[in-house]
Amino acid sequence: MTAVRDHQDKAAFAALFAHFAPRIKGFLMKAGSDAGTAEDCAQDVMATVWRKAGQFDPTRASVATWIFTIARNRRIDIARRDRRPEPEDLPWGNEDEPDQADVYEAAQDNKRLAEALADLPEKQRLLVQRAFYGDLSHSEIAAETGLPLGTIKSRIRLALDRLRQKMT
Repeated sequence: MTAVRDHQDKAAFAALFAHFAPRIKGFLMKAGSDAGTAEDCAQDVMATVWRKAGQFDPTRASVATWIFTIARNRRIDIARRDRRPEPEDLPWGNEDEPDQADVYEAAQDNKRLAEALADLPEKQRLLVQRAFYGDLSHSEIAAETGLPLGTIKSRIRLALDRLRQKMT
């Protein structure tokens, strides 16, 4: 390694490559990479070893430790790249403003719904609020309240019928 570092010795690098490339490939395959990816990564690691040989310091790490650290980091980089989702195609630019009549109608519907909810008997209103605003199933509401499941279903059904009548 020092010959590669100090003199860019191609014969010494060939010996390093012959020794470490198959070991790096095996290391990567044991870590879960397929053979093709491991081969490509091993070659990339050895190219990095050639380019960064000047950074090798034998007082800080052995040759094997230094090279396998590069391989480990490259494996992490590839895993991150492979797991990164493709960005969604987000529409940019001018979006049409909603029709003001639709906005006004939606606001009126919300107001009527709030009034209709307020007019429900308290027992029904509380169950509807838990089911829709609390996003709870009928079984979860029954567990929380201690009421029988059939009672929960009946009260919610009656409440929805009343809301439907007031909204039409």
